[in-house]
Amino acid sequence: MAVADQPTRMFGQAIKRREDPRLITGKGNYIDDIKLPGMLHAAVVRSPYAHAKINSIDTTAASQLPGVVAVFTGADIAQEQNPLPCAWAAGGVQNNVNTPRALAVDTVHYIGEGVALVVAESPYIAYDAMELVEVDYEPLDVVVDAEEATREGAPQLHENAPNNIVMHWTCGNQEAATQAIDSAEVVVRQRIRNQRLIATPMETRGYVARYDAATGEYTEWMSSQAPHVHRLLLAAFVLGIPENKLRCIAPDVGGGFGAKIFVYAEMAALLYAAKHTGYPVKWIESRRENCQATAQGRDHITDLEVAGTRDGKITGLRVHTYANLGGYLSTIAPGIPTTLYGRMVSGVYKIPSIFVDVKGVYTNTAMVDAYRGAGRPEATYAIERAVDLFADEIGMDPAEVRRRNFIQPEDFPYDNGLGMLPYDSGNYEPTLDRALELIDYQGFRREQEEGRKNGRLLGIGVTSYVEVCGVAPSKWIGLMGEGWGAGLWESANVKVHLTGKVNVTTGSLPHGQGHETTFAQLVADELGVPYEDVVVEHGDTQGTPFGYGTYGSRSAAVGGTAIYKSVSKIKEKARKLAAHMLEAAEEDIVFENGKAYVRGAPEASKTIQEIALQASVAYDLPQGMEPFLDETTYYDPPNCTFPFGTHICTVEIDPETGKVNVLRYVAVDDVGNVINPLIVDGQIHGGIAQGLAQALYEGVVYDENGQLLTGSLMDYSIPRADMVPHYELDRTVTPSPVNPMGVKGAGEAGTIASGATVSNAVIDALSHLGIRHLDMPYTGEKVWRAIHQQ
Repeated sequence: MAVADQPTRMFGQAIKRREDPRLITGKGNYIDDIKLPGMLHAAVVRSPYAHAKINSIDTTAASQLPGVVAVFTGADIAQEQNPLPCAWAAGGVQNNVNTPRALAVDTVHYIGEGVALVVAESPYIAYDAMELVEVDYEPLDVVVDAEEATREGAPQLHENAPNNIVMHWTCGNQEAATQAIDSAEVVVRQRIRNQRLIATPMETRGYVARYDAATGEYTEWMSSQAPHVHRLLLAAFVLGIPENKLRCIAPDVGGGFGAKIFVYAEMAALLYAAKHTGYPVKWIESRRENCQATAQGRDHITDLEVAGTRDGKITGLRVHTYANLGGYLSTIAPGIPTTLYGRMVSGVYKIPSIFVDVKGVYTNTAMVDAYRGAGRPEATYAIERAVDLFADEIGMDPAEVRRRNFIQPEDFPYDNGLGMLPYDSGNYEPTLDRALELIDYQGFRREQEEGRKNGRLLGIGVTSYVEVCGVAPSKWIGLMGEGWGAGLWESANVKVHLTGKVNVTTGSLPHGQGHETTFAQLVADELGVPYEDVVVEHGDTQGTPFGYGTYGSRSAAVGGTAIYKSVSKIKEKARKLAAHMLEAAEEDIVFENGKAYVRGAPEASKTIQEIALQASVAYDLPQGMEPFLDETTYYDPPNCTFPFGTHICTVEIDPETGKVNVLRYVAVDDVGNVINPLIVDGQIHGGIAQGLAQALYEGVVYDENGQLLTGSLMDYSIPRADMVPHYELDRTVTPSPVNPMGVKGAGEAGTIASGATVSNAVIDALSHLGIRHLDMPYTGEKVWRAIHQQ
């Protein structure tokens, strides 16, 4: 049968990001690049105490400093604004909700909480004026450890949260897990800590607010992962105004890692300042403020109990976790240690009996919320350490224990028994086999055995992981299910102009992921237009359809599917118009490769450009057809997607210093079909670096008074380029049945696997010394002390 010409497909091509020339040559437009006429600058006066009553605030001296326009306190703003909302309470249980205000009014609950806002003609004047604001504090007792906070006699942060408990949430079958553990041949117990992390994006947070007194409309530019969500929450819940009175714009965003999903106090404070000064107001967060006041991640204390048989089968798992959520609840904080952690604790394994118990806890620390991976790295760390501990107890190779407990391909869609939606598709063993082959697993084991005779500390760590991405559908994740306070669908509009050029507007937006490239590849393929003719627009609530933003590796699986469906509607309309133009029956028209033709006769065709021209001028349209090719989709997925893979790391530890040297890192991931391999590889690289950093370098430290000891990059260690290894990547492809492209998600996979992988390698290197477990990070001092204590 005759067919149309087959162009080179863009889907699957490893092309460079079209954004890069603009961004890497300094032509990007970030928050601090925005300059408006008459713009003022704000600085936040922050509490030096982790817990204290505010007796009084005297702003007289600060207000009299030349160049200062206004000084606002929490009491001022509280007259007009409500506290910030918590949009995701844990589903099915009582949540004792306490959220922050734009500025504290009576009491501060963590170091760095804002108590006053200085607005001045320059940022330097604002900083000078901060020193002149006099605050009379009455210090209160402090608690920073989540378990300690739940004990009788611990300082009480909020009256409505006895013993500082936010929520007590469980999933799984407690009776079955207890029976499995009580009757097991082997039971291994271990306490593990998943330490707190600071997201540390290259660009800190920042906002510019403007108020139009004539219309009562606000505009706020923001470094944001979810501007539509921020507009909704700020307008409806904080300001109490209609959504159409607030426009939110996210220009270029210099990294987020989850920390820019949330509504922050400074967003609300700047809107108030802009209204009451009559001028636009800008605030740019300092790095120290970023360490103190931006939402942080992880911070779990977990007791594991894993049960099984001597032949390597895991029969039961019991997990008790204290999740430190900080001084208040951030926007989606309760959902992270429950839905995204608790329901994924079983990982890639078929475990008959599991029970998970999670207590969310208030402490006098910064708020904790989603950080790259958001619950899934914590779940993976828990189950992968459990598997290695179990393997060590029964004397079996840890790779073999994993193989014996994998969910099998024929089990999909798979219900893990923890209330998660069914895993969509998976084939775990090939990723393990390929990773073992690439690392030469048996060869390294021989080298390790020989090296130990000569005092070398060599280790190899294996992690097989699964994660949940593109969290949906709205009915499951929403208030009647998992507790999220809205939907989680995504939107896209596609227009084909008279000239044949294509505009795509999407509710997803990038902060390093390359959406402008991958979405253009997808549209170019489906419409059959040149890649260069597709423009992708995002980030402005006035110019794009409502969307829930970018996080949770959802952009391709949810946002991309919305685009795909809009393009499909365009193609269907084009087919109908082509039938009219070719004087043929609609059912005989084929649309492919950018052309519509009568089946069997591709030589007589109409291009999408010709069809777009006819649709635009509207001189001759079929009866009842509207002009123009313009379609919008709001897509709510039927299920989540579940990427998976196996990562293996080899390390050597210097016994004289305790320094861990990563020798090799192999990652074999399965993220479904891949739109752009180059971009996916970059996402995997960055993700591995962040997980490896947690394992070896990073960790937030508060002292007993709640003082942040890691409050700058002089004290909080993030790796340089020479501190991470060369990554060896490969992948298998198991398409997702959830969406028409078969994609799963790749943005967080590296982070989810790498922390556990490096941890297992370090403990393996020390295991012959009798060291069973150490908590991250594996600093030289910590490892050296462990070696010499043995």
